[in-house]
Amino acid sequence: MKALSLFQIAEWADGALIQGTPGDTVAAVSTDSRTAGPGDLFVALRGERHDGHKFLGEVGEAGASAILVSSLPQETESYGGAIIRVRDTLKALQALAYRHRLASPGLFAVGVTGSNGKTSTKDFLAAVLSQAGPVNATVGNFNNHIGLPLTILAGSGEEPHAVWEMGMNHAGEIGELADIAMPDAAVVTHIGTAHIENLGSRDAIAAEKSSLPEAVPAGGFCAMPAGDDYFGFVKERVRCEMVGVGIGKGEVRAERLSADSDGRMRFDLVSDGFRAIPVVLPVRGEHMVGNALLAAAVGLRRGIAPEAIAEALASASMTKGRLQERRIGGITFLDDSYNANPDSMLAALRTLRAAEVPGRRIAVLGFMGELGEHEEAEHLRLGGRVVENGIDLLVTVGDRAALVNKGAADLAANRNFPTHEEAAVFLRESLGEGDFVLVKGSRAARMERVVEAFA
Repeated sequence: MKALSLFQIAEWADGALIQGTPGDTVAAVSTDSRTAGPGDLFVALRGERHDGHKFLGEVGEAGASAILVSSLPQETESYGGAIIRVRDTLKALQALAYRHRLASPGLFAVGVTGSNGKTSTKDFLAAVLSQAGPVNATVGNFNNHIGLPLTILAGSGEEPHAVWEMGMNHAGEIGELADIAMPDAAVVTHIGTAHIENLGSRDAIAAEKSSLPEAVPAGGFCAMPAGDDYFGFVKERVRCEMVGVGIGKGEVRAERLSADSDGRMRFDLVSDGFRAIPVVLPVRGEHMVGNALLAAAVGLRRGIAPEAIAEALASASMTKGRLQERRIGGITFLDDSYNANPDSMLAALRTLRAAEVPGRRIAVLGFMGELGEHEEAEHLRLGGRVVENGIDLLVTVGDRAALVNKGAADLAANRNFPTHEEAAVFLRESLGEGDFVLVKGSRAARMERVVEAFA
């Protein structure tokens, strides 16, 4: 973040500087008392489980330069740094991000949303746009009403591009994030069934996801799979240009798909105005080709050469837990444990099926969250998908995931375990040289624990 004066922060946050010198500056914003230190502004957020005001003593001991609070607990009496008081610290944080965005008119911001594939697409986008200079991109899961403002504020304002992932759980959230980010372009990866528990239907999910491209001005654009069921739905709702991508279809296309001996996807990048450019992705999975095409479409619109886009896609660094391949003791783990929904589970199973492996194909799965009344049906359906994709062994963890086993009743090698530790013990005794193991589940299922047991 570029240095901001305490006066400016107080003004932007609609607060009062009640202690400190107005001209003093801070260079970073933190909401985590464990990481706040000298030069930082600590924002004391109140949530359902934690209240940052309770950690002001630790923040003071760590030497944070300033705190932004909505009340003055006892710890503030001995705090030696600057104090800014506001009515609501979350709204103040969001206001700071909004004003920081306004103060960065040269920044071209790309918002990314969708039911699945957001983070991988963001990773590809950051790699492609880095060909034109530094990129302010979402890190980890900083894609919500707190994470997005922190990401915006982490930028210097001098980057030519930003790539900001936007997630949601309830109606209205994407629109609120878009209001803060003011995107110049949007990417919608897919309209699926993730979060259907809270939104009720795919139509409602599509309307929510459309809030992002609806916020893009008429001179901007939205990249989206041309074959998505809701491409036309989104197109009817936006002012900006729609850019369709896809395998064999769309304005930006992938042709001549194949996988090399390591499973990495290969294809020719095709669009009007240039010859076909060969691309090799650093990951497995046909669905990753679609994510890469979305990044390529944005790169082309931003004037990046097709050859440079191909190089960037090939060297993209993917976020941990997204089809991350790890070889441990002759066994290959495909760690896709970060999150899961019915669409991404199916894509991962197809990736497992397509892998050329000397041993068995094994799926180690946790439950899928936020499905509401659809939870039982979707888990049973997933079990059928496991069978359809020729998986040799299914292992699930926890009571909620046991429905997957029930749906895969025709599969002889079919086990459920109450805990990650018990599943890991079984796998340690059962896995052999050449086996290929997919590990996946919703974030709350914590399926990375199975992989960690082998590290």
